[in-house]
Order: sequence, then structure tokens, then C-alpha cells
Amino acid sequence: MDFLKQLSKEQLVEVERQLAIYHNGAKEIIPEIELKNKLAKSVLHNIPLKIKLGLDPSAPDVHLGHTVVLNKLKQFQENGHIIQLIIGDFTGKIGDPTGKSAIRKQLTTEEVQINAKTYFKQFGKVLDMEKVELHYNSKWLAGLQLEQLIHLSSSITVARLLERNDFANRLAKGKPISLHEFFYPLMQGYDSVALESDVELGGTDQHFNVLMGRHLQEHFGKEKQVVLLLPLLEGLDGVEKMSKSKHNYIGIDEDPNDMYGKTMSLPDELIGKYIDLVTDLSLDEKEKVKKELTNGIFHPRDAKMHLARTIVAMYHGEEVADKAEETFKIIFQKGALPDDMPIITWNGPQEVPIVELLMALELLKSKTEARKMIQNGGVRINQVKVENIHLNVSTVEEVIVQVGKRKFMKVVPK
Repeated sequence: MDFLKQLSKEQLVEVERQLAIYHNGAKEIIPEIELKNKLAKSVLHNIPLKIKLGLDPSAPDVHLGHTVVLNKLKQFQENGHIIQLIIGDFTGKIGDPTGKSAIRKQLTTEEVQINAKTYFKQFGKVLDMEKVELHYNSKWLAGLQLEQLIHLSSSITVARLLERNDFANRLAKGKPISLHEFFYPLMQGYDSVALESDVELGGTDQHFNVLMGRHLQEHFGKEKQVVLLLPLLEGLDGVEKMSKSKHNYIGIDEDPNDMYGKTMSLPDELIGKYIDLVTDLSLDEKEKVKKELTNGIFHPRDAKMHLARTIVAMYHGEEVADKAEETFKIIFQKGALPDDMPIITWNGPQEVPIVELLMALELLKSKTEARKMIQNGGVRINQVKVENIHLNVSTVEEVIVQVGKRKFMKVVPK
């Protein structure tokens, strides 16, 4: 049914307003006309849409890359729609094969539960968790009988499953594909059937999986969900997808000074994308910043400072954001030392090799990493660059140790 034709002028304006918000930053909406019609139905009958995000909690440390989809969920939530978070306590034991070149390790029930709790805590920094529906998909998947499972698998061909790049690549290279991996997209898709979701969100790397929900809803005679795909966020290097393993991430639980400083290290060409995808600025504010940046009214440095301050304020509050900005100006623009650097009382020898000192202070994780940082000019003692990896540092008097641009530590003798 075409609900758009039934709207008043004011109701149509509301639909267009919401659609513009959801469209901002989205890579693809499949199909957009159906989302518009669903919004029309919602506005006309004052019935919220059900917005789904499926999670297999295998990496619970949330960074800004994860918040791209969370911020979009927040937009739906602020407009009165229902957020359905599906915790894959069942599918998580299978493991999403997306992007994997080998069989993925299956998670235990305990691992899934521990990771899920961490997700809940961190998601609360973006979403109002009291208004979120939390579901564990074992509730409907664990009880499926063999006959039901066969019926479910009959809805898709092996050839269609092998269209996935990761499966196709592994097959071409002679790498094994376990039968249970084929069931992952089916299980995830069945979540949409069980919850009768209206919209499912996911990254572009989830294209195959989220479309499966739409396919299975049609198979079971349900109204098909709309798929909203969001771009993957490049990390601090401006090239690779943001990832903790690649050390190019900004964590939402990070120290505010580190969060601000890391944001300032972003390549200029990513400012607009970060403004769109990871901030809670209004649509008008986003467009204003991007337009002024393009027209040269807003210098990239100033735009980045605005971005950094916005991000810190989102997760630590306005007052902390003000302080982080001031700290950045003192250290990086004035070349001064921070007033609030950590202080440690040194109980070790009065002379210690620089590599061992960096390890003892836990400023770097390994001797190899310490040597590399020194060789790259990233270590300073009392504001003097260390150029010798064999340097012995005297700890008889107070020493200021700096690693990179943001890590400082004052070492005082016992």
C-alpha cells in the first residue's frame, strides 16, 4: 500500500525530514522508496518502526568505527523508533565468516556473555539503553527443529552463498569452508523474520548478510525490511579500516587528551566524513562545517579542532572537552609541557638503559617497539630527542619522558 499518498502536507514534511537525516552518511538504502513508504506509514498511524542491528560480540572494545552505525541508530531512536539489538549468543558460536580467509574460531557461551556485557556498557554512551530492545537470538534459533532448519536452508542455493567474495576466494584458493559457516547468513537473516524488523543497519561489508534478512522475510510471507548500509570508517592512517589490531583507532573509552590528539592527527581529507559519521551535530551544522571547509572559510586545522572537541564532548562532557582542547594548545601549539602528566616514583637503579626504562614505565609494550620508536625520533628525555637506542638515562634527578606526541611521564627519584 502506498502510504505516501495518504499524508497531509505537514506529515509529508516530517517524512522528508527524517529521510534526510537517515540518508546523511549512508552508503546505500535498499530500496529507498520502501523506507520512505515505511516512514509514511509510521507517521500516518503513529507506529514506530523496528530498527535492527545484529551483533556477534567477538570484539567488545568499541571505537569510533563502531559508532558509525550506533549514531545512525541514535537518529532513529530520537525520532521515536524502536531499536532492536540482537546479541548473537547463538550465531556468535558459529562466527561471521565475512572477510575471513580461514575458518573462524567459535566462541563459547561464557565468552559471548562477557563480551555482550561490555557492549551494553559502551553502547550506553551513544544510545538510551533503557529504550532499547535487547534480544539474544538463541531464544528462537536454539529451538529450531531439523525439519525447520531444512526448510530454512531450502530458501537459498549453494551457488548464491558462493557469491560471497570471502567464500569464493577461499574456494578458489583451495582453503576449507566448513558447512556450518553457510548457516551464518541464514541464521542472521532469520533474526529479522523472528522480530519482524522494518529496517536493518550494517556496514558495507555486511551487504550479503543483511540482504538475507529481506530475502527470508519474503520467503516466510513477512513484510520485507529495508537495508541501510553505512560506509566503513578509515582509521588514523586514512587508508585502512579503523581497527584496534591496526593501531589506527580512537576508542570511545580513551583518555580525552588522547582522543583529542588522535583526532587532530587525521588526514584533512577525512574531516568531512568524520563530521558526517561520528558526530552528533545536527544535519544543518554538518552541512555548514563541510561547506565552509570546502570554500576555505574554515581552515582544516580549525575544522579538525571543532571535530576533536565535538567527539570528546560526546563521550566525556563539555567541560572535559574544553580542558582537552586547552591541553592540546599548550602542548602542540605553544610547545609547553602538560601540567597534569602522570608522576611515578622510581625505585630502580640510578642509571637505566632507555629501552628498559620505557618498558618499566609501560609506555611501550615491547623492546622491539621501543627501539623502533627511538629510531623514528618518537622518544624524548627532558624534551631532547633520543637518537641512541643504547642511551643510559640517569634517574638521580627528576626526568620527563615523552613518547610520541601525547604520552608524558615525570619520573622522580625515591
